[in-house]
Amino acid sequence: MMLVLNTGSSSIKIAVFDPALNLVVEGNIAGVGHAGRMTLGDDKTDVTSTDHADALDHLLDGLVARGIPLDTITAAAHRVVHGGRRLTAPCRITDETLTQITAMIPLAPLHNPPALAGIAAVTAQLPNVPQFASFDTAFHACQPDVATTYALPATQREAGIRRYGFHGLSYAGMVRQFGANLPRRLLALHLGAGVSLCAIREGKSLATSMGYSPLSGPTMATRTGDIDGMAVLRIAQELGFDAATHLLNKESGLLGLSGTSGDMRTLLADPSDAAQFAVDHFIWSVVHQAGSLIAAMEGIDAIAFTGGIGENSAPIRDRIMGHLAWLGDLPAHIIPADEERQIAIDATGLL
Repeated sequence: MMLVLNTGSSSIKIAVFDPALNLVVEGNIAGVGHAGRMTLGDDKTDVTSTDHADALDHLLDGLVARGIPLDTITAAAHRVVHGGRRLTAPCRITDETLTQITAMIPLAPLHNPPALAGIAAVTAQLPNVPQFASFDTAFHACQPDVATTYALPATQREAGIRRYGFHGLSYAGMVRQFGANLPRRLLALHLGAGVSLCAIREGKSLATSMGYSPLSGPTMATRTGDIDGMAVLRIAQELGFDAATHLLNKESGLLGLSGTSGDMRTLLADPSDAAQFAVDHFIWSVVHQAGSLIAAMEGIDAIAFTGGIGENSAPIRDRIMGHLAWLGDLPAHIIPADEERQIAIDATGLL
């Protein structure tokens, strides 16, 4: 069995795959560090975990209770958001890998520490199981320098301030699912709580909307999306760095615009002017980014939607396609996000 982990600051999501990469069971714990809820398959249980290792212990006990002995888990694979400039392909986790992931913490302070906690938890519970990492930034590592470079002095560029792009595992999974039918110039839209677009030409990332961090791009559930750097500096000066970081990432986007919710389903059902403006802003920002990426590809052959909103919200898809009607009869696909399976495939290729 292959154990796949997607670890957040207060959550662990797992999936178990058999040798043929069929999903056996998936689950999660929300509320790491305090009382929370464990879901495993259709079962839901209230649990209290002190840290990620304790939370993983609960999940592993749950697997055993479902008839999956721990000695059948022969590998573990992790989603790591930021691999930087060096970790640009899936790899086996070694001391050197851990050093590199740790070095990327300043670039992904909200994401890489939980991944390291997940790796440490597996090491503690399953010390003899080989572990692997797949990086959300890796799919975009092939982009040309002109697409990834900010117009900054060399000192800042050499310090790693550049465009990296994210949601790469989602886009890699999309390319895999298309297979031989992959359009030559594909505009991929990952629409969920986090939102990004990617220009995929001949199966490779040419440009994407997220940059140095997942903050840039279209309007998101609680992230601002694109915002002028001087506005960020003013907010940081007025509120302080930590408060500004929280505001831009957790209090903005759809939530900030509507004042009530960052959930698209809630906003679509809310007739208030603020809610509908938030939806309008989301549509406008996605279409605005789409035009730029289509230009980067010098045309488009198809569009594909994925993510919670992209897969499930026909009204949002229809409105975006309506704004792109000037492109002519454009094929539109819905591709289920399958990041955990992509991670399992990556790790299997390294075993």
